[in-house]
Amino acid sequence: EKGNDTNSRIRHNFGMGKPEGYRKAIRLMDLAGRFGLPVVTLVDTSGAFPGIEAEERGQAEAIARATEACLALPVPMVAVIVGEGGSGGAVALASAERVLMLEHAVYSVISPEGCASILWRTAEKAPEAAEAMKVSAQELEKLGVIDRIVPEPVGGAHRNPAAAAVALGEVLGEELDRLAGKPSRELIAAREQR
Repeated sequence: EKGNDTNSRIRHNFGMGKPEGYRKAIRLMDLAGRFGLPVVTLVDTSGAFPGIEAEERGQAEAIARATEACLALPVPMVAVIVGEGGSGGAVALASAERVLMLEHAVYSVISPEGCASILWRTAEKAPEAAEAMKVSAQELEKLGVIDRIVPEPVGGAHRNPAAAAVALGEVLGEELDRLAGKPSRELIAAREQR
């Protein structure tokens, strides 16, 4: 959870996962696999928490193991980018056989500012970087990075969360029905192919 005002964003660490959060996700995926329950992840993060204390507690290892846990799940997994999907912190929770995005969400391996800083040594070129990176749902669907776009209410999901939830629920139901009954090896192969 990212939060929706300054205080809630601070309380939720701006949606940036820490190692213990990724380890908790791994435990829950393991339980889902053992009990034969499908996994749905809702991703809204700019990436993993970049603080030194997270590095001391094994952030990179936790992200790698979360990605590995997704890839090894013996049950269906559907990931939905609901706002921002950034960096390995998002990929660690979105390595699914079906990846969906809300219509106005973004998904990338690095922020446009970070990309611009690397390529042009200035964050001022972030708009050019964002265009070149193709971070929108429409562009990522064309590239085959995601499988499906979930339409949002007029003005975006934040304007009418109830309608957005209903639309997402319908699409998730369709996707989970499509995956139901598929053998584990087929699900795992689909994730590895992605």
